[in-house]
Formats: sequence, C-alpha cells, structure tokens
Amino acid sequence: MQTFENKISIVTGAASGIGRELAEQLARRKSHVVLTDIDEASLTEITDRIRKQGQSAESVVLDVRDPDEVKKVIDSTVSKHGRIDYLFNNAGIGVGGEARDFSYDDWRNVIDINLYGVVNGVFAAYPIMVEQGFGHIVNTASIYGLVPAVGEISYVTSKYGVVGLSNSLRTEAAAFGVKVSVACPGFIDTPLLQIAKIHKYEREKFLELVPDPIPVDKCVGVILKGVQQNKATILVTPFAGFIWRLHRLNPALVRWLFGRTLKKLRDTLGD
Repeated sequence: MQTFENKISIVTGAASGIGRELAEQLARRKSHVVLTDIDEASLTEITDRIRKQGQSAESVVLDVRDPDEVKKVIDSTVSKHGRIDYLFNNAGIGVGGEARDFSYDDWRNVIDINLYGVVNGVFAAYPIMVEQGFGHIVNTASIYGLVPAVGEISYVTSKYGVVGLSNSLRTEAAAFGVKVSVACPGFIDTPLLQIAKIHKYEREKFLELVPDPIPVDKCVGVILKGVQQNKATILVTPFAGFIWRLHRLNPALVRWLFGRTLKKLRDTLGD
C-alpha cells in the first residue's frame, strides 16, 4: 500500500468539510499539506491548528475557477518542494431544486467550481507528474456522479463529468507511472448540506429525503484507504454502494426510485 509519510499533498477546498478533514488526516499521517481555499479566514484557522499539533502545513488562498492561479500554486509548490506527490481536487458546491427553477448562474457556478476546478488542477499538475514519473491525482466526485439523481441537476452534471474525466485520465496516465482515483461519497455530514442554495423547497423537507449522513472523518478514512490501495473508484457509505450496484443492474428501476423521491418533494408544495 502507498504511504503518505513525507509526501507533498495539495488539497483544494481545504477550509471545510471533506477537504478540511483530508488536510488534517494527511498531516497526521506525516504528509506535508498545502491547503487551498477561497475562504481565507477558515483556511488560516485550520492551517494554524495543524501546525500547533506539530504537523507540517502551509496555506494558499485560491479560487479553483482561475486556471492561472491554480497553475501558479502548483508550480510554486513544485519549485519549493521539488515535486508533488498527491493532488486532491476536492473543492465543490451544490445547488438544490429543479432545473425549471435554476438560473444560468446556478448552472455556471457549480460547473465552474466542481468540474473546471478539477480540469484546472489536472491541467497544471498532470504534466508535472508525467515528467516526474509518479504522482496520484484524487478527484472528489459523488455517488451522484454515478447515478441520475434528482434535485441537484447542475451538481449531478458536474460530478458525472468528474467521474468521466478521472476514468479516462487513469487509462492515459498508467503508462507514465501516474495514478488517478475518483472518490464517490454518498451523504456526508458536512456544512454543504446546510449552506447549499435550495430553490423553492424548504431545506428541512429537502433534507428529510437524504439518507442519514456519515461523519466526515469516517468518509475521509475510507477515501485515504482507497487511495493507498490505488482504487479507480472509491465508494463511500453503504447507500453509495447499494444505489451504484442497483443502477448497474437495473437503470430503469433507479430512475423510477428517484422519480418517487421527486414526487415526494413536489407533494410538499402541492405541485
């Protein structure tokens, strides 16, 4: 199994949720972690916390939508440390509701961060890893990148893209000694569930239809174990494993089940 000790790891979206926990667990495993996020205050707080625990970390404010800034962070990391071992493309947002109620910005913002944020990371880091002859890119998608869920259509669109990108790049990268994995969590107890913009539906009613989320530390433990084992697809939560396998066996049934979920949501509004 791969180890994270004495490795250089970059994590995007590291100020909260899965990214924050990734940074903390990588640091505890003796990786030097470069934390990036657009939220400077939270980024500074978690980086200081990691350092006070005697672990190795630095932080850079970064908007993953900006390819030049992403490249600058990755290039400076390689210049400073001589290499990059792991890139965790993790930054992401979500918008709830139905496509009929979405603004164009609801599509654009989610896809720019969730999908192009990954593209920008790959564009900057992958050629360096090919030249090195090693490295591991880990992209955070979702179980909603594997099944046609309802109620988060721009999120689903972006995560399907991340899964496709990751699977295709893994095939290309293998000949150069570079590894690629995609993490597909189910529902995780992170701030995203509480702060995501939701159109039309009451948040409480929307979240009632979400299976019980698992703690974020457990999620990240599964992800890092999958990375160590160089898994192509890392499924997290029993729900994710169940619905993915069911969709492979009977896609029509899964669409029907999601249709029932949507009907329950619409019933809360009398639609």
